[in-house]
Amino acid sequence: MRTRVRGWRWRRNPLRRRSDVVEAWWALAVGVLLFVGAPLLGAGAAWWTYDGTQADAAARRAVQHHVRAVLMDDAPTTVSSRPVGGRRSLSALVRWTGSDGKARTGRVGVPAGLRRGARVDVWTDARERIVRPAPSSSMVLQQALATGVFATTGAASAVVFTHFCVRRALGRRRLAQWEHDWARTEPEWTRRTA
Repeated sequence: MRTRVRGWRWRRNPLRRRSDVVEAWWALAVGVLLFVGAPLLGAGAAWWTYDGTQADAAARRAVQHHVRAVLMDDAPTTVSSRPVGGRRSLSALVRWTGSDGKARTGRVGVPAGLRRGARVDVWTDARERIVRPAPSSSMVLQQALATGVFATTGAASAVVFTHFCVRRALGRRRLAQWEHDWARTEPEWTRRTA
């Protein structure tokens, strides 16, 4: 039956080595980094992302105009096999009246199956070009949460990887010390000479 003695690396005893003390302090540091440092880093990254993205979204909303446009052609019913702008989408020609009163046209992404004459929402910038709408508050929050989760996971992974590397190095050092000590002690026990 094995008995496990908890905290033996912290107590003074003749069998404790320097590597045991280093390993005990390292385990404490790893615990603090995993349970305090990584979540704080994730929360900081999420907060920073939220502030930056919210400010960017507010600036974009200030210069964007919401316009109701009319679909000029029937929208395709299937996604084209050729990517448009790096991704596959359904795009159709729309017409709207600009702030200067002139009729404008452009291509926008639309749901499949819309018929000619249907109204779609379009956002334009100050030069009457079609732009993507600014992200909503929920999208900003989702991005901030995702950034926080990824930052926490990345920090925790780095700490765990470093922990395994340090434990392996300490184990090698401990085995080298034991081999050295045994090479000194073994001749006395076996009455052999080296």
